[in-house]
Amino acid sequence: MQWDRIFLRTWMACYTLIFLTYWDYIHLDTLLSLQTPKTRFPDEKIFIVYHQITELYFSLILWEIDQIAGADTLEESFFVARIQRINQYFKQLRDSFSIMVQGMEKDQFLKFRMSLLPASGFQSSQYRLIEIYSTDMINLVNSAEREALTEYSDIGQQLEKLYWRKWCDRTCLGQTNIDTATIRREVHAGLQGCGDEIQGQESPETLLKKFPAIQTVIQCLRELDTLSNVQWPLAHLRAAGHYLHKKPQGH
Repeated sequence: MQWDRIFLRTWMACYTLIFLTYWDYIHLDTLLSLQTPKTRFPDEKIFIVYHQITELYFSLILWEIDQIAGADTLEESFFVARIQRINQYFKQLRDSFSIMVQGMEKDQFLKFRMSLLPASGFQSSQYRLIEIYSTDMINLVNSAEREALTEYSDIGQQLEKLYWRKWCDRTCLGQTNIDTATIRREVHAGLQGCGDEIQGQESPETLLKKFPAIQTVIQCLRELDTLSNVQWPLAHLRAAGHYLHKKPQGH
């Protein structure tokens, strides 16, 4: 009877190894079915795939932060290794904008991009979660309104005053035939619940206090700050400027 069980387990293991294919494992058919351009311009597919890849990197960043926040006992080596992984993901994001700048025809981009309004990468909920995970919510409040609140203020109050809310509201209100309330709900869906949960945990910023004199930790967090708050946004800005810049008349 014992040998029968061993044989059955071995056979099942071999069956899995033989019949599990690469394309089934990564759900390739599903993955390739997710690109649905809204226009006839060929380069729109590049635009879609690039932003999908960006969101996948965001999901990896959140996965690493989840491991840091969920660790029962946070060791220096574990913390540094996860921050270094996050830094690698942001380096890939920073260096990938050549795909956008060099990979699409400007005339095509300017035409198909207008048909996608008011959709914008600024609405990425995963990127907002990365921000919320990485610091206390009060630090994301619009600077002009921060003094009226404290880090102990209600999360809902802080969420209403986040620095990017005014941009979102202006964008929504500037569009005709757009249900502003619906877009606002979509953009902020789940953020308050996540904010309540995340703010009960320690962010990388506050965790630094546990390793105040460890230079490797300081260097990793400084690199993360530079990559996520300076280099990647600047690369994004340059890419946008490449397509939106207009040559002076007569040139």
